[in-house]
Amino acid sequence: MAKSDDPSLSASTKLVAGGRSPDPHVVNPPVYRASTHLYENCEALREGVKSNADGQFFYGRRGSPTQWALADALTELEPGAHGTVLYPSGVAAIAGALLTVLRPGDALLVTDNAYDPTRTMAMGLLKRFGIEHRFYDPLDLDGFAGLFCDRTKAVMIECPGSLTMEVCDVPALAAIARENGAVSVLDNTWATSLGFAALEHGCDISIQALTKHVVGHSDVMLGACTAGEALYKRLRARSQQMGNVVSPDDAALALRGLRTMGVRLKQETESALQIAEWLAAHEDVAHVLCPILPGAPGHELWQRDFTGGCGLFSFVLKGRDDAARCRLIDALKLFGIGYSWGGFESLALPFDVPPVRDRMSWPKTGWNESDALGIRLSIGLEEPKDLIADLQAGFAKMKTV
Repeated sequence: MAKSDDPSLSASTKLVAGGRSPDPHVVNPPVYRASTHLYENCEALREGVKSNADGQFFYGRRGSPTQWALADALTELEPGAHGTVLYPSGVAAIAGALLTVLRPGDALLVTDNAYDPTRTMAMGLLKRFGIEHRFYDPLDLDGFAGLFCDRTKAVMIECPGSLTMEVCDVPALAAIARENGAVSVLDNTWATSLGFAALEHGCDISIQALTKHVVGHSDVMLGACTAGEALYKRLRARSQQMGNVVSPDDAALALRGLRTMGVRLKQETESALQIAEWLAAHEDVAHVLCPILPGAPGHELWQRDFTGGCGLFSFVLKGRDDAARCRLIDALKLFGIGYSWGGFESLALPFDVPPVRDRMSWPKTGWNESDALGIRLSIGLEEPKDLIADLQAGFAKMKTV
């Protein structure tokens, strides 16, 4: 079988070949459930302490072939990466990255449209550690450049933005960060490395909540940070200091999900585009916030920098109140109501933007304060026409009192 790190292989082939079992008799690596790793003798025990690398047994907290296989597969999917560190959740991965590159007295720039737990982390955990945070408008490059000081050591980027789906110029933001001596950290969960090569576009650390697209079945919590050699070693050391470890069973399920991630993302993206087009023509919709939709805010940048998308996007109701929005969502039969996304099933979530924005102005988001009731959709693997019929029934219910 061809090696999965062969540069001639396409990403879809690497999804199948990466992290496979070295045993030629089985397809998948076995699940190693072991907290204790045994040594042949005292000499071997003492030699084991000298090495701290994936692929070498030491103690269960440092992983086993199951976790190493997942990390290797993720690394091979990210061009320019040296290694991947696994975490028990996406939020743990964000914390792991920021606590690796920041220390008391440093300043962090956080995109104003970041995932809410990222904002909360900056305002809570990091603040208590003596780390200053400043929110920035990711669509304002001049304003962004003016926020740096000699204490700014990291920039948190997310693209597209959480909930409102703005597409920022990631290469430009990363370049400005590097010019100012700051590490750029990208939450790349929406596109994954298949849809956006983070390191090739100038980012230093790429984060994914593996819970979403990689696992794909809404049954495992995992996160990952992928980086070049120097930062990977720092991420690994800090993760070990914090006692982070993922279950080998969860790693095996993530590996299983990884094999079909490419075809799932392709189908979900195609379905999302059909549904976004239908919503864009609906009389009760003010805005469709979907980067893959031609004419939508950020589509040109998405087309320039991205090679893929996913099923997550939002839309804004026109001239309705929260009760009407709830009638629409509550009437849906095929969409579940839940906070996650990226699974095989479709989800719907109501959201309001003003409480979670500090610097971004309404005109740039394409929003209008009189039409500020948002609904986020995560499109799964159901037939698009069935999902559209479900939404149509929801709109009909919205109009009744």
